[in-house]
Amino acid sequence: MENYTVRVTKDYLVFCAAHFISYERTQCERLHGHNYRVEARVTAPLDENALVLDFIELKRILRLLTNELDHQVILPRNNDLLAIEESEDSVAVRFGEQKTWIFPREDCVLLDLSNTTAELLASHLTGRLQDELEELGFPRPESLSVEVEETPGQSAIFERRFEN
Repeated sequence: MENYTVRVTKDYLVFCAAHFISYERTQCERLHGHNYRVEARVTAPLDENALVLDFIELKRILRLLTNELDHQVILPRNNDLLAIEESEDSVAVRFGEQKTWIFPREDCVLLDLSNTTAELLASHLTGRLQDELEELGFPRPESLSVEVEETPGQSAIFERRFEN
């Protein structure tokens, strides 16, 4: 069996965002930021044009996805250690009695994640990439993967494989 994979990573496929991670049920990092970098891979049979997926289209989609997160505070909506209250103007986040943050609503993106780790951000972006490809009518690939690099040399990769 033969596989073809396209891979895209560009200097502009980045997003600058703030986040924190809670762990071990009793600890929560300080709010801090990263200049995240994104890479995606798509594995699929070649189409009638001998392409897995047009690089231009894949770059366009990835730019859209990174722009959704750029210059935002990324918050995990499904974290049972956090109490999150959204209003029209603000988002209040509380970690037990230890920490409370209040952010302008327009500066936040709440994701359906349990934490804002690089691993789960890679999973989120893979799902969003899949949604965008499906919406545009592309056939389901054999696999999709997204790598999210927090800092040079430190990244997480999520891969979703499909049964066609």
